Parts: sequence; structure tokens; C-alpha cells
Amino acid sequence: METSTDRIIELERKLDAMSEQLDLIAEELREQRLRRQQWDELRSDLSPIAAEAMELASNELEAMQDFVQPEDMLRLLRRILRNTKNIEDGMARYESLMDFLDDAGTLTTEAFIKILTTLEEFEQRGYFEFANAGLGVVDRVVTAYSKEDVEALGDNVVQMLDIVKDLTQPEMLAVATRMLDAVQRQQAAAELEPAEPPGLFALAGQMRDPEVRRGLARALNTFKVVSASETETAANTLKAQATDHSPEGGA
Repeated sequence: METSTDRIIELERKLDAMSEQLDLIAEELREQRLRRQQWDELRSDLSPIAAEAMELASNELEAMQDFVQPEDMLRLLRRILRNTKNIEDGMARYESLMDFLDDAGTLTTEAFIKILTTLEEFEQRGYFEFANAGLGVVDRVVTAYSKEDVEALGDNVVQMLDIVKDLTQPEMLAVATRMLDAVQRQQAAAELEPAEPPGLFALAGQMRDPEVRRGLARALNTFKVVSASETETAANTLKAQATDHSPEGGA
């Protein structure tokens, strides 16, 4: 009796195990059926798109067949495959360049802001107005002087700079300052002078003033030095002309 009961229990256990396996098989079949249905739906959805894409590609290839031949496409494909490493290196350089631009973007923005700030400061100080006025002066110079005048100025610019250098010496500046002061005082005194010019006797009377005599002496000495310099220059010029016209100079 116990043996029959054990057999029944064992049989029920096997039946339960078989039922579980059947459930698993049924679940697997349901999942396969569901995946097949989803694939069928996807294929039905993609079929019109694929057909349209094939038609479009066919039309494009037909339109380009006069310009591109299959052997051209194969040759291009072979070149691409041969230069795969070069293309990869180029892409790596491009990525490096983009990284550099990203890093330099902040610095560029700061530099641009600094430039704008500096330009605004220059404008407030009047640099641009001064430059505009300087351009007007240059325009007047270009309009008033010809090319020959500029070339002549270039030939004499060294002498002009020497004169300017001499004029900027402290003693020359002191003399110029005293002369300007004297001219200004003379202009102020001229406003108080009578309308009638002084006579000869009045001028002769001023000769008794030591400062007048001292000024005349300085003026005469200055005229003497200028005359001697002009005489020496004229003599040198005549000598140079005589040398140029002599047979030896002409040779």
C-alpha cells in the first residue's frame, strides 16, 4: 500500500515538473510569436520607405551616370581605404584644433574685452580726434606738395634735423626764450607809442642808452658773422663750379 502511494506521489511530482516545462515552452512560444509579429510590423512599415529610398537612389544614380561611372566609385572607395590612416590622423588633428579653440575661446574673449576697454580709454583721452586732425594735416601736405618737393625735402632732411638738434640745445632755447620775451614786451610797448614815428634826433638821442648801443653792437656782430658765412659759401660754390668746368674736372 505504501509502495502505491509513493508511486502516485512520484507520478504527481513528474507531472508537476512536466507542467512547469510546458508553461516555459508556451511562454517561449508566445515571446517568439510576439517578436515575429513586431518584426512583421517593422518590415511592413519599412517596406514603403525602403522602396522609396531604392527608387530615389536609382533615380539619382541614373541622373549621375553621365558623370560618375561604377569604376570611378570603386577607385574612390579604394583610395578611401588606402588613406584610412590619413583620414583618421586628419580627424585627430581636427579634434585637437577644436579643443584648442575651445580652450582659447575664453582667452580670446578676455583679449577682445581688453582691446575694447583700451580703445574706449583712447577715445576719452582724445587720441582718435588727434589722429583725425593729423590725417587732415597729412592730406593738406600731400595736396600742397608734389613728388619733387618731397624728394627735395628728403635730400635736405639731414641738414634740417641738424638745425633742429642745434635749436634744442639749452643755450639756444634760452636765447629763443629771451627773444620771444623781448618781442612780447616790445609789442606791448608799441601799443603805447604815439602814432607819429620818432624823428632822427629822437633816434640819435636813444644812442645815449647803453642797452641800445649794446644791442646794435650785437646785431652788427651777428650780421658780420652771417655775411662771412655767406661769403665763404659763395666762394666754395664758385670754386666747385670752376673745378667742374676745368679740363681735369671734365675728364
